[in-house]
Amino acid sequence: MFESLSKKLIKTFDYIRGKDKLSQSDVDNALREIKIALLEADVALPVVKDIMQRIKNKAVGQKIIEDVSPAQQVVKIVNDELISLLGDDSGDIVFNDKGLEVVLMVGLNGSGKTTTTAKLAKYFKEKQGKKILLASIDIYRPQAREQLQTLSLKIGVDCLNIIDGEKPLDIVKRAIDYAKNNNYDLLFIDSAGRVSIDEIMMKEIVEVKNISSPSQILLCVDSLMGQDGVNVAKAFNDALALTGIVMTRVDGDARGGASISMKHITGVPIKFLGVGEKVDDLELFHPDRIASRILGMGDIVSLVEQAQAKIDENEAKLLTERMLSGQFNFNDMLSQFKQMKKLGSIGGIMKFLPGIGGIAEKLQSAGMNDDMIKRQEAIILSMTKKERENPDILLLGRRKRIAKGAGVSLSDVEKLIKQFTKTKQMMEQMQKMGGLKGLMQMAKSMQESGEFINMPNLNDFKL
Repeated sequence: MFESLSKKLIKTFDYIRGKDKLSQSDVDNALREIKIALLEADVALPVVKDIMQRIKNKAVGQKIIEDVSPAQQVVKIVNDELISLLGDDSGDIVFNDKGLEVVLMVGLNGSGKTTTTAKLAKYFKEKQGKKILLASIDIYRPQAREQLQTLSLKIGVDCLNIIDGEKPLDIVKRAIDYAKNNNYDLLFIDSAGRVSIDEIMMKEIVEVKNISSPSQILLCVDSLMGQDGVNVAKAFNDALALTGIVMTRVDGDARGGASISMKHITGVPIKFLGVGEKVDDLELFHPDRIASRILGMGDIVSLVEQAQAKIDENEAKLLTERMLSGQFNFNDMLSQFKQMKKLGSIGGIMKFLPGIGGIAEKLQSAGMNDDMIKRQEAIILSMTKKERENPDILLLGRRKRIAKGAGVSLSDVEKLIKQFTKTKQMMEQMQKMGGLKGLMQMAKSMQESGEFINMPNLNDFKL
């Protein structure tokens, strides 16, 4: 979502990087480029004026810190101001352990409200162990209630049964009674959306709020709406006093300015990000991590969290042990590819890696993309069981047959075998260093000596 903004800011920082001292002219040029980048990213003009004034006040006359370049100090200032704009706290919601709590979901049609309701229910079921009931009061959109029922089956939570002809307020009352009588912790009410904000819509949703007394009122906003999304959030907040916002479709090509403007203009924090269509495609909103991604500094912590949530721990541990013991073969490499795909696309993973932002496009154009992984999988799947387990027997005749079977060139097969050989050699070197523990110890020493920056504390990770 922030790709365009990120490119422009990284380019600006590259311009001032390497200078021993920043002149007034250097600062002015950098600030002008940052301002243009924010405006082109659709950040609201009042927000841009405010952040630029604060950045300028901090950047001009900034005391030089020993061993920190002027460019790094400017990056730090911009990073801090972005975090301030996005909201200082992470988006997680902690519910009480006693009694029923209601979460009211609101938004316009097409904002992904129903899917987001299911995503959040799955999140709180798994993260906080809540017993959850879903209820749709959208009697206007065809199959809206049936859609929520289908999603509830997919995520393994209960959904209030449908009674034809029942009015929204009656559904709310029935849902609350049923949830209380059956000891549910959370009741998610999926309200009806509209094409645009209107008086009738707001009157109904205010009545729903008054009856249900929700502890959380979450607005779903499509990130592709741009600044119109900010206006929608302001209108809903004026009527309902929102507790949080969920930005949806952030995996699209939105410029991202609405997200940056949202908290500053409405005062309502962004809580979650919808990063895809699947029920697992939900991220907590961490302002510091988002700012880090925008500035090309990566987000290792979120990548580690995704890996912990999506990768089979036992399978990964077994694979690591095989690699470090020298038993690595093409079956293991295929398993690696499958684990990697669980984290998403290669382009998506790259965004989490420090310093990769500026070269991500070059890597993509050079062929390092999801199609490359598919080709490599096809090559391995075209090998016999014996060939996968014994790579040393892959002589020219076998390689030609594999290339034909996978529908690729012989050079593609040669590249994969070369990649496999390098990986195995690296594993052998790691084994000599004491395996994973030895590597982690070396990394810790480098971190303590200051050779690593912008990294999570390695002491937090178990060996």
